[in-house]
Amino acid sequence: MSYKNLQLEENGGIATLTLNRPEKRNALTLGMMGELHAAWDEVEASAARALIMTGAGKSFCSGMDLAALKSRSPAAEETAGSSSETVADSRQIADLFLRLYNFPKPVIAAVNGHAVAGGCGLATLCDVTLAVPEAKFGYPEVRVGFMPAF
Repeated sequence: MSYKNLQLEENGGIATLTLNRPEKRNALTLGMMGELHAAWDEVEASAARALIMTGAGKSFCSGMDLAALKSRSPAAEETAGSSSETVADSRQIADLFLRLYNFPKPVIAAVNGHAVAGGCGLATLCDVTLAVPEAKFGYPEVRVGFMPAF
């Protein structure tokens, strides 16, 4: 299967899944989260014995693409957190993290740069996380009162 924001390859029993939005530091969109579920389904059904997750460019993942969320729903800003759309978005993120946590094959995060906010959540939910020395991990959302990684 081909993906818009991901690359999935399998070689020698190892699947490699690359978040592929380097111009946005591999920030997650709702569409990309759907692609992640589809790619994980594909890896789960394959002969791959393990999965490596990484990011294209200089970042692993910068979390949710807040600009994409904001442009998607101008009304959500007016209802500030009480919107059913906001609750649904939060559930999608939680479902994504739970799916990764329960993935039936070993998952290795190959962190090639920043892994912040939801990207840090993805990296830490993998069974093993390997990082380059200059990688940065963190939950900057706590500075504005948000709970990190749901």
